[in-house]
Amino acid sequence: MTVFFGCGVSKTHYQPYRKIPKQALQADFLTFRHILEEGHPGLYWYTPKDSIDYYFDVTYAMITDSMTEQKFRPLLSYLLSKIQCGHTSARYSKKYSSYLDTARQQQFPLSIKLWDDTAVVYANLNWRDSVLKKGTIVTGIDDRPISFYRDSLFQFLSMDGHGIINKYQTLSNLGSFSGWYRNIFGLTPRFKINYLDSSEKERTVFIPVFDPQKDTTRDTLLINYKKTDRKERRQNSRAAVRNLELDKGTSTAYLTLNTFIRGRGLTTFIRKSLRRVRSHQMNNLVIDVRNNGGGNVGISNLLTRYLVDHRYKLADSLYAVNKKSSYGRYIANNFWNRLSMTFITRKRSDGKYHFGYFERHYFSPRKRYHFNGDVYVLTGGNSFSATSLFARALKGQRNVTLVGEETGGGSYGNNAWLIPDVTLPKTGLRFTLPKFRMVVDKNAVKNGRGVLPDAFARPTVESIRNNVDLKMNVAKQLIAQKRLSKPVR
Repeated sequence: MTVFFGCGVSKTHYQPYRKIPKQALQADFLTFRHILEEGHPGLYWYTPKDSIDYYFDVTYAMITDSMTEQKFRPLLSYLLSKIQCGHTSARYSKKYSSYLDTARQQQFPLSIKLWDDTAVVYANLNWRDSVLKKGTIVTGIDDRPISFYRDSLFQFLSMDGHGIINKYQTLSNLGSFSGWYRNIFGLTPRFKINYLDSSEKERTVFIPVFDPQKDTTRDTLLINYKKTDRKERRQNSRAAVRNLELDKGTSTAYLTLNTFIRGRGLTTFIRKSLRRVRSHQMNNLVIDVRNNGGGNVGISNLLTRYLVDHRYKLADSLYAVNKKSSYGRYIANNFWNRLSMTFITRKRSDGKYHFGYFERHYFSPRKRYHFNGDVYVLTGGNSFSATSLFARALKGQRNVTLVGEETGGGSYGNNAWLIPDVTLPKTGLRFTLPKFRMVVDKNAVKNGRGVLPDAFARPTVESIRNNVDLKMNVAKQLIAQKRLSKPVR
């Protein structure tokens, strides 16, 4: 799975499975370690230094021979998971990532929804399979219990603090369990699957590996995609991440935001959405951010200001441990990041470079189009980064109810803001390096958890089997209950 040496090898001669020499791997790992030790603002936030040092040493000792890029990346992921920072993760090299865009690799065929000790099929690439249908409980793979795979794969996933919900959700995202299974355990021509039948008796079935070379579905989708013009594709892309629906019968607006990333027209969309909600006199607003992994804090903060009923700060502290780096040549946008930090930060007596504006500034509610009705925010393990800040700012407000599951992003704070890619020089593998550490409320308990919901709701075997959206249903039930409880005038 490797890319290697920049010796002018053209893309046509790229060898994705070439092994990288041991010396190159060791050199890159030491560079990886030094960059993290020099510049990561939360390296020892949740895991003590002596433990982090131990994991660095143990992981380095695992490099005993040459290996492919596919085998080296999990080593970096294993180490990064010990930092407990969801914004710090390993990525493949640009060449290998480009290769994956067109590669038609074999895959473990099942997508699995995980929670506690339960694993349920919610997608099967072998669409002709009449046994492992959506909603089937899987208890084991190749004579190992599902808990073995869950616990093993957890060792390679980064999260904020101790918020384990993010790891469950990461493995449950479409295709994620399949991808990690291939990278960590490898693939065989067939798999032995233990499952529960309709009478809850344990059964066994053998299923083949999914081979896209024999499947035309992907090609059909690609052809259909190419038939649409650029404008239509752009419209479809925006519709996939933002949407507003009004239900006049229940006086409820449903706002879906799957990202806060710039370039999606979100600032205008949010303002126009709140204007429509106001003009149609909606009493309830359901905001679905279950699949919102974050993005620009300015955009999430704008939405917060349309809903919040009090002045608030984004952070009690926001700082970087340095502006310069001995490894700046490997860090993307290093010059521009340093330049911006020169203007926005000041070094204080603690030796840190503080972003003082956000440590001092209080934001006020927006008056125009401000929504004063009842708000229901749907959250889950994919609610991360800026989305967690949004949920936390509204948590506890009298007219706001958080519905669903704990957010994947930390409630106490996170390491983020500027998050450049770092490219290791020998292998080309990359990892993300957050530059700032944010503490939202210094007086809060640093328990390493996400923002907890007010009304807990998560999928069940039955809801997956029957395509029922339990979180949305709970929000609708709460709205109906409030309507019934209001006195008749």
